[in-house]
Amino acid sequence: MKAAAHAAALTLVLAACGAMAKAQVGGPLLPKAARDASAPTAAVALAVTVVPLPTQAPQVRPAVGLTPWPPPYTYGAGTPPPTAVPAPAEPFPFDEDVVNILLLGSDRRSGTGASRTDVILLLSLHPSRGGAALVSIPRDLYVYLPGYTMGRVNTAWVFGDQLKYPGGGQAMLADTLLYNLGVPVDHYALVDMAGFRQIIDSVGGVDVQVACPYTDWRLKRQDMDQNDADNWALYTVTAGEQHMDGYSALWYARSRARSSDFDRSRRQHEVLRSFYRKALGLGWLLHLPDVWASLNSLVTTDMSLGDLLLLAPQAARIDLGNLRSRFINRQQVTSWRTPTGAAVLLPRPDEVRFLLNDAFNFEAVDPTQPRTTTTVEVTGHPDHPDWAGLAAERLTYAGFGAYPAEPEADAPATSILVETHAGDPTLRERLRAALGLSATSLVLQPEASAPFPYRLILGDDYRPCFDPSRFRSSEPPAFP
Repeated sequence: MKAAAHAAALTLVLAACGAMAKAQVGGPLLPKAARDASAPTAAVALAVTVVPLPTQAPQVRPAVGLTPWPPPYTYGAGTPPPTAVPAPAEPFPFDEDVVNILLLGSDRRSGTGASRTDVILLLSLHPSRGGAALVSIPRDLYVYLPGYTMGRVNTAWVFGDQLKYPGGGQAMLADTLLYNLGVPVDHYALVDMAGFRQIIDSVGGVDVQVACPYTDWRLKRQDMDQNDADNWALYTVTAGEQHMDGYSALWYARSRARSSDFDRSRRQHEVLRSFYRKALGLGWLLHLPDVWASLNSLVTTDMSLGDLLLLAPQAARIDLGNLRSRFINRQQVTSWRTPTGAAVLLPRPDEVRFLLNDAFNFEAVDPTQPRTTTTVEVTGHPDHPDWAGLAAERLTYAGFGAYPAEPEADAPATSILVETHAGDPTLRERLRAALGLSATSLVLQPEASAPFPYRLILGDDYRPCFDPSRFRSSEPPAFP
């Protein structure tokens, strides 16, 4: 089942922004104990309260990482860390078929040499439950690098290579996430910035659902010298469906001079989701050998083509409504400066655990019953043709299905959510809150022949901009 889920990951893997230029295909990452059977006795004992997933699977994959962890400076000398080394996080009790893949992006533009993984996304695939979660991990998260010291998570790969950590940089990064977050990593994939541009261009560009307008510095022409300040100008992307080539998508996914790493994570998810949609539309999963042959020089991964081929047709079953976007964000961290003045983010363990619990909590699927998703018909606005698509994308972020429909001749002044079939009040509230609508916007209008249980009629007051980091699957989003 793991190999089946690999195929579901391919289109997202190839869209991940970052790292090496040459593909490397091999076996999966080994558990820490298998790579370092003689690891020294840990200086820190397991002392974290177990927070189990709300829904346990009949079969749970064996826990990993419970063998002794190496104490600080086993693989490198240094001064004592400025903060206490935390205890290892309790590993999550994943189903046996769950596959966790790191999608990484480096800060390297060209050439060779060490580079930091400034983009870190965890793709967690749950094939038997029909879902997936894409979790952004901020580059400045200040965590324990096993066997070394406290540091930014984006330096784990570099130090792992430099200090000859068992398994190299990718192993130290995987162990860093297991130690600090309790999430085992099965595979990784990296694409450098030039490769990212080529991959986006190979599909003819992507149509990104830009929820919020964005303005930042951009080269006036992409062939200009980026070290000359006169070659830069402010550039604005307006809200709506925006077609982006590789250069534009890379700029949109990486820029942060006038925003933050947190906002950049949101934009990265927008690009990845649009790429996934485009790749599925092109039938990539039906032509994996050809796709792999043309793009494998741009990707570094430990996944083989054989893994991807085994059960590729099942990949298309994970639609965007079942792909959760989650973000370790301001609510899960505390800003702090190290004694040397470096700005970092200290994780709040309980808040991080709650977010990851929410991301990985997929209800069990009964194979004897047809799968159903609450679907909303979205009636567009006659004066804003992009609003229907933006509202539909917003609904998929919240875990709903959406069907954009033609606008009515005259839009109402206030958006209306019509419930045509009597439903669950909790579900109704989640839907209303996800759209950012007031309680007075809900209208109960039974209509037995209606094809969808809900119909959203966009009014003059609708505002497409929203923050997907505020979505939760276990409770309504905290919208005003």
